[in-house]
Amino acid sequence: MTENELRQKVADIINAWVGATKGSAKHLEILEIYNTHRPLARGYTVKVTDAYCATTASAAYIKAGIAEYTGTECGVEKYTLVAKSLGIWVEDDAHTPKIGDACVYDWDDNGVGDCTGAGDHIGIVTATGGGKFTVTEGNMSGGKVGKRTMAVNGKYIRGFICPDFAAIAKKISAAEAPATPQATPQAVTSHTVVAGDTLGKIAKKYGATVEALAEINGIKNPNLIHVGQVIYLTAAAAATAKLARLGVINSPDYWAQAAASGKVKYLDILLTKAAEKITKAGTRTATPEEGVAALVAAGVINTPDYWLANYGTFPSLGALLCALGGAVK
Repeated sequence: MTENELRQKVADIINAWVGATKGSAKHLEILEIYNTHRPLARGYTVKVTDAYCATTASAAYIKAGIAEYTGTECGVEKYTLVAKSLGIWVEDDAHTPKIGDACVYDWDDNGVGDCTGAGDHIGIVTATGGGKFTVTEGNMSGGKVGKRTMAVNGKYIRGFICPDFAAIAKKISAAEAPATPQATPQAVTSHTVVAGDTLGKIAKKYGATVEALAEINGIKNPNLIHVGQVIYLTAAAAATAKLARLGVINSPDYWAQAAASGKVKYLDILLTKAAEKITKAGTRTATPEEGVAALVAAGVINTPDYWLANYGTFPSLGALLCALGGAVK
């Protein structure tokens, strides 16, 4: 959201209340917005019979989502003090306001010099131009929300509340910006031997044992490994590599990662046992159900209900069951 868009948002909110009278639906909406906001200024709940110009200005800022930067009040003079404490008060009758700023009036202003009297009334600037500006105000004559046109540096201007809309807009935009998705760390499932590697060094690096790596990779002599050799760190990774070599699957890394992630229960066991049984690729089964039946018959799985209930919960798992089932027939 840009600064000007945020300023216009405030103007649109308060302009939507034009025509409200005490006790009307719009008036009650203003009071509801103000009275339910926390913290409630001075702990005072504004009543239907109360003057409500400051309440209206506050409600517009609240509804726009910027009350923490503008402060809120139901009393005009109190609001000027709040603005001063926030550093957004402009003590200058001749200031040219922008849309979204608040204009504070002093009906006792004599029009000579800078007015420093007590604030009596307040509204939000909703249009500017030609040396004039329009203010939308609550609690005008007759208790209505209406509009007033003022000349820049005109009589009765006490000062202005000028929130830093540019800074506020940047904060809102930053808060609303979607977070950059964090890449899910990929589990390491294999290691390619480089000069200086030993099976012992590799085992230590990945928290494994020499014996386990030797068994997984079918290494008869742990002292004989060569540069470029791929050492699989898990039985499932070795199994997917074998199944890929046989042409049963064509995405071994995907399934090795899936097994390592633990997202599919028993997947590592399925892959390992299937690799032990399968010696060549076969014609895929027509359905995952047929694949599960074939894997049960081959002794690869003994929990068919689990696979039948869950093959649709992980991408391509049904296709994997078809491929494995076809290869064990």
